[in-house]
Amino acid sequence: MGDPRKPKKQYTKPLHPWNKDRIELEKELTKTYGFKNKKEIWKMNSILHNYTAQAKKSIVATSAQGEIEKKNMIAKLVKLGLIKEGGQIDDILSLTVKDICERRLQTIVSKKNLARSVKQARQFIIHGHINIGDRKVSVPSYLVSVGEEPLICFSQNSELSREDHPERALKEKEAKAAKPK
Repeated sequence: MGDPRKPKKQYTKPLHPWNKDRIELEKELTKTYGFKNKKEIWKMNSILHNYTAQAKKSIVATSAQGEIEKKNMIAKLVKLGLIKEGGQIDDILSLTVKDICERRLQTIVSKKNLARSVKQARQFIIHGHINIGDRKVSVPSYLVSVGEEPLICFSQNSELSREDHPERALKEKEAKAAKPK
């Protein structure tokens, strides 16, 4: 059972530590999605592996319970925005790590222009400046569902929620400069 104060690992390390292709891919992912360390990439890999393993099991399952589980898994992944409405098991098997990284809170905050970079988005999230609806979320790797995406905003108690904050004013100036005349 284990000690309750020591939770089990949520990732598995790569079997071969010095694979050049994997290292290059991890460097690219770190730069693009602002990961702090390799463990975060391995966690996203583990999430992907769990979804694909469950999809492979559901392909084989022919019982009524297997069909229910298949529908529930597809509904969950549609809700997370990983596959399109009406998707099939083949869509789950074709998911990549980049697809899962696109649904992280850190990436979405950066893409919604609440932060100037993914690293700044990470800082805003960890420091408690970002809310999803009324709930403060301080985990950059939180997987955002499609329904929660429009609810992402600055916290009311945050200094960044003011329109005259230097970071906000800078973004508006950049947006005006980016518009063609």
